[in-house]
Amino acid sequence: MEYGTSPKMKFSSSWLILLSLSLMYAVSDVIGDGGPYYPNWESIDSRPLPGWYDEAKFGIFIHWGVYSVPAFGTEWFWHKWKADEDPSFVEFMKENYPPKFQYPDFGPQFTAEMFDANHFADVIKASGAQYVVLTSKHHEGFTNYASSYSWNWNSVDIGPNRDLVGELAEAIRSRTEVKFGLYYSLYEWFHPLFMKDKANNFETQEYMKMVMRPQLHEIVNKYHPWVIWADGSGQGPTEYWNSTDFLAWLYNESPVKDYVVVNDRWGKSDICHHGGYYTCHDRYNPGVLQDHKWEDAMTIDKGSWGYRRDTNSKSFLTMDEITTTLAETISCGGNLLMNFGPTHDGRIIPIFEERLRQTGEWLAVNGEAVYASRPWRDQNDTLTSGVWYTRKDDVYAFVLDWPDNNTLYLGSPIPTYNTKVSMLGLETPLNWTKGGRPGVNITIEFPILAGPKLPCDYAWVLKLENVL
Repeated sequence: MEYGTSPKMKFSSSWLILLSLSLMYAVSDVIGDGGPYYPNWESIDSRPLPGWYDEAKFGIFIHWGVYSVPAFGTEWFWHKWKADEDPSFVEFMKENYPPKFQYPDFGPQFTAEMFDANHFADVIKASGAQYVVLTSKHHEGFTNYASSYSWNWNSVDIGPNRDLVGELAEAIRSRTEVKFGLYYSLYEWFHPLFMKDKANNFETQEYMKMVMRPQLHEIVNKYHPWVIWADGSGQGPTEYWNSTDFLAWLYNESPVKDYVVVNDRWGKSDICHHGGYYTCHDRYNPGVLQDHKWEDAMTIDKGSWGYRRDTNSKSFLTMDEITTTLAETISCGGNLLMNFGPTHDGRIIPIFEERLRQTGEWLAVNGEAVYASRPWRDQNDTLTSGVWYTRKDDVYAFVLDWPDNNTLYLGSPIPTYNTKVSMLGLETPLNWTKGGRPGVNITIEFPILAGPKLPCDYAWVLKLENVL
């Protein structure tokens, strides 16, 4: 798969973007004495992105809520059933639940009795992720902590009778170096105050003032998240959410003001235009270098963010697909946020745990080319498809497919008299020659290896020293 324009045009435009990105990210992990920031986007957007986020590259997303009880179709189960009246969801309820059963009746069945926060923390650490984002509240309105603004519809009052957010935050911080963040849905599908504001064409703001705003302050003051991943703002006009007031407080006065990062989902017209980093839409993967920091939030389960039971072996991403997406993302300046959904009783199902641990094993070999890397002048090779680049002092080439006849032809790197080529995970340097055929700058001979001698089973990374 090839992206971009001609090599000459790509080279020129890439360098301009790379220069702006270098200036943008040339900051420490914390902001320090920046600001003050005012409640308008010009001021809010002037805050530098804390450097830790760009260097992290890879995080884990966790969608967990009452939707894991029916565990059918999607985490949008309630909306599909009642608002959309989707026939498959309506029929599912008719076949499996009594006629008067309502979605809130699932709440007590969200039990989490097998949830072990320490195990979650250990698996997340093993994945190689540098940050984790847990749903504090999804669109159903159920909070995974004791919210003062969600009485009897939270994980402490019903269901688990536990502060799930607090338990995972404590385990992550005590057992790992992973940074803890929170997802928060600005709106709720069926909250009476939101429905009232919507019926008033959003000329009233009762829900925003009485629920959304105080809950955002609540999760910041209680849990000190490094990430606030807002969502759901597209359901109302930008003016309704008044998000810049909250962000001004967050950046000026909150306990996380020096290190917190936020995304772009703070208003319908703000998405992909304003915020700390851009997500634009789910599974955003532009394939070309962007002039603003961005993130690809994607799922191991191709069809749902929350856990669902109606899956088969083809429902889940393979490791080839995961490493391909990771290489494409970081080569173009993005972060990858990979999601899984726990079960209603608090388990990480085997396929999710396997993918997380496999990703960590791959990163243990190839993390040198991932963490704290920067985009190179060419994001993917000008000659051979399936080769993506990052850089530090040296250049790294992510080779997604083992080359035919163990010979790789590259058109982007230009070798010098002291160029050295190696494969991460192997000690012996690789043989290379200059040119080889038209359009080729360097020809690299891959080692003849098999089975356990291979450093990894997918997406092999070459380290190219002293190339132009």
